[in-house]
Amino acid sequence: MTLTYVGSGFAVGLLVGLTGVGGGSLMTPLLTLLFGINPAVAVGTDLAFASATKTAGTFAHRYHGNVHWDIVKRLCLGALPAALLATLALKYFGALDKEIGQFIRYSIAVSVLLTVVAILFRTRMQNWMNAHPNRQLQGNALVVGTIVSGAVLGTLVTISSIGAGAVGATLLVLLYPRLKPAEIAGTDIAYAVPLTAIAAIGHWWLGSINWELLVMLLLGSVPGITLGSLAARAVPERALRGLLAVTLTGVAAKLVL
Repeated sequence: MTLTYVGSGFAVGLLVGLTGVGGGSLMTPLLTLLFGINPAVAVGTDLAFASATKTAGTFAHRYHGNVHWDIVKRLCLGALPAALLATLALKYFGALDKEIGQFIRYSIAVSVLLTVVAILFRTRMQNWMNAHPNRQLQGNALVVGTIVSGAVLGTLVTISSIGAGAVGATLLVLLYPRLKPAEIAGTDIAYAVPLTAIAAIGHWWLGSINWELLVMLLLGSVPGITLGSLAARAVPERALRGLLAVTLTGVAAKLVL
């Protein structure tokens, strides 16, 4: 089983490196469906996994100047309080309770479907926003919209561990369509570091992190994401993202049924 967990971490890391899709949309359903791990434990372990990997990514993007810290601050103003409130709600209702586990399972399914939408339509959304500048938020409306988006993501990520990657990047595209792809990626990863860290600490408090599993996943994912990043240019992105979208749709259906 140890080698299976390491292999799963490698596979997820490889796909993240190839496609840029957040590991949560892949790792959490994998732990829940394939290994039968309690949904709350799968979420908590994946959040700890994400906070470690995204920290390294933030340093790289900061070095290249791809992080817009003003946007990061606005997202965190909404995301961090929402993560704390979601953690308290899970504590109150019992994160490891069977009924709450089923609710978390459905939340994972919804988050996976949102990821599918983000994968398929993000470029079209960005092109449409750039073609209609009158529909873009400006000034205080943009600030409020960013904070509210952060609050939605904070809740989604804490409950399902999914949303900080593809969904967060898509919201940034809609709010700030003039940002370059590298800037969207860098800003999205940077705000996700404190969010996933706080959410992971919350799940640690709830007792829903499997530390042994976390180490095994990291052992596989680090070489996987490195290899995937190196091979990304050699793989047709459109075909790979289409395959990933179909796979995730099937995963979401399996989680609900």
